[in-house]
Amino acid sequence: MSVWTRPALWWRLAIVLSAGLGLILGTSSLVYFTVQSNVVVLGYFTGAVYWMVRRDTTDAPAPRLRGAAVLYITITGLVAHIILNHGANPLPGLVSGPDRLQNWSSFFLHYVSPVMVMLDWLCLKPRNVSHWRDLPLWLSFPLGYAAITELRAALFPHFDNKYPYFFLDPTQNGYAWVGGQIAQLTVEFIALGATVVALDRLGTTIRRKLRPAAG
Repeated sequence: MSVWTRPALWWRLAIVLSAGLGLILGTSSLVYFTVQSNVVVLGYFTGAVYWMVRRDTTDAPAPRLRGAAVLYITITGLVAHIILNHGANPLPGLVSGPDRLQNWSSFFLHYVSPVMVMLDWLCLKPRNVSHWRDLPLWLSFPLGYAAITELRAALFPHFDNKYPYFFLDPTQNGYAWVGGQIAQLTVEFIALGATVVALDRLGTTIRRKLRPAAG
């Protein structure tokens, strides 16, 4: 059976389309973690589609990088919905208002891409390929993003959009408050990364336990 007839290929092409449309329709710059995480998703899944066609396989390549992409885009979705948008429904802005293109961009970047990438992680191969030791490597990117944001703002005080997110801005509450915000997010990201690894292993573990009973 040709890889072109496999749903996995078309699903991953749809992920490429979602991330690409979100980036093209929007006006946000690369200083935002949202944009960076979607660039990672776009790059990884474009490469995955090429790999699948070239090797005639349904397995995605570079499992460690795939897990990183899952974690980063999931962080983007959760932070946007819970912390930045306070759980607001994103759908009304898609059909009315003067900023519909920007709202569509935000919808693709913050909702469609994260959900599709997580479903890819849960449902498509390869399975059981992530490791707990991957967590420090995965976390180095979001933590490095926070550190670079603070360093850039200190070295270049006239940089446009110094603090893309309010929880990185020490202007009103000081650096101790920002440090507390980063520490809290770090704990939450560790838990989220552990969940990503656990979800990768959960399906395989369940199948192994059920196999003797089925036999």
